[in-house]
Amino acid sequence: MEKIRKYAWIPGGAIGLLAGYLYWQQIGCSSGSCPITSSPVNSSLYGALMGGLVVSMFRKEKSKS
Repeated sequence: MEKIRKYAWIPGGAIGLLAGYLYWQQIGCSSGSCPITSSPVNSSLYGALMGGLVVSMFRKEKSKS
């Protein structure tokens, strides 16, 4: 169970990766001057980072008592 909690950010990152790519594909940046959404790589990596961070916020820490 501890390993599942330790690596819970991985599925969140994968979902964020897909969401970032889909955001670039569907919405994107029409002018090309947007630093995150102008490239599919940047958008996907940013989505993966945000997805991993959001999932890791909900991880419970073990109490020391």
